Amino acid sequence: MARFDRLMVYQTMMAGGLVPLFYSPDLDISKKVVAALAAGGCRVLEFTNRGDFAHEVFGELVKYCAKAHPDMILGVGTVEDPATAALYMGLGANFVVAPSLNADVARACNRRKVGYMPGCATVSEIGQAEELGCEVVKLFPAETLGGADFVKAVLAPRPWTRLMPSGGVSPDEPNLRAWFTAGVACVGMGSKLIRSDWLKSGDFAAIESLTREVLATIQKVRQ
Repeated sequence: MARFDRLMVYQTMMAGGLVPLFYSPDLDISKKVVAALAAGGCRVLEFTNRGDFAHEVFGELVKYCAKAHPDMILGVGTVEDPATAALYMGLGANFVVAPSLNADVARACNRRKVGYMPGCATVSEIGQAEELGCEVVKLFPAETLGGADFVKAVLAPRPWTRLMPSGGVSPDEPNLRAWFTAGVACVGMGSKLIRSDWLKSGDFAAIESLTREVLATIQKVRQ
């Protein structure tokens, strides 16, 4: 069962502006990533469902967060069907993210009052997601779709839409400024924040430092 209210989850995502996404089959590494993100000031993590027994790692990570980092909001990504969504919600997922839109997943999440952020690539998909109750819609693959210019084009006639681009978001200020100036609600960031070379070398301090820097940059470019 989710520990955090759906509205609180959305508000936390939009307040910080950053939703890191990450996967590892190693529970110890996953715990250290959570600790680094938390130390860097981030309160949200999307753990992606991308490997065998990923749900087992996720379940243990939820327990770890509840004890060691009680303010960390842990959700799941790469969820394509309602059965997978139900599995992760049963393990404590506070939100569900997907690369595509699935109405049955939306309904499953709504029944449990868990936020669902499906990947959408057209205005029609975004509209359908909103009809299904999605408060924040993942724009994916964001860079391929036209980047910040696409966001501006969508929000011009639909200013109520909240978009979270994923794919093509980087930690540098010009990139973040372009997205937030265009009007995104928050951004998803994976390997450019939680870098594979840092994971291999065990440099979790670098992840902490970059997380802090990215959050500060987001607040700067929003002003």
